[in-house]
Amino acid sequence: MSTLVTKEAPDFTAQAVMADNTINEEFTLSSLRGKYVVLFFYPLDFTFVCPSEIIAFDKKLAEFKARNVEVVGVSVDSQFSHWAWKNTAPKAGGIGNVQFPLVADLTKSISSDYGVLFDEAVALRGLFLIDKGGIVRHSVINDLPLGRNVDEAIRMVDALQFFEENGEVCPANWHKGDDGMTPSAEGVASYLGSHA
Repeated sequence: MSTLVTKEAPDFTAQAVMADNTINEEFTLSSLRGKYVVLFFYPLDFTFVCPSEIIAFDKKLAEFKARNVEVVGVSVDSQFSHWAWKNTAPKAGGIGNVQFPLVADLTKSISSDYGVLFDEAVALRGLFLIDKGGIVRHSVINDLPLGRNVDEAIRMVDALQFFEENGEVCPANWHKGDDGMTPSAEGVASYLGSHA
């Protein structure tokens, strides 16, 4: 399987249920250029691990927005299924009124373009961090039973923005506020010497 990291994110036009519960008939990824995007795929509406992830993304949405990040979810369900799921309370098996778009990928073409379509049926749990210019800078794909860590997605946004602002790279386990590393042999030696 090839990776999309360092490549332009495949654009798409699809129907999506928006934050205000309206259905956008022609939602495009390219309409978000100029902002960072966390584009994540999940298998199906009205399932088990999926609502825990979607609600977790929604609970952290203010943190993403503060970083100029748009969060977008995608599954192979219809826009009508997304709408019904949003309009069902979490205690009744729904996700409630999450405040980011849920894209309908009924043709499975988006999931296929991103390399996450599994058995021609559903999407694996793929997550793609796309920069302001539309380039994929990070991706992770989990198998169906393995939920993602939303804080890790935020950490990766912080790392990308730190690199863009400072030109320094982010070592293992880096978090916002930590020192970066100059991308040179001397920079690595200096960093490792002071963090041994």
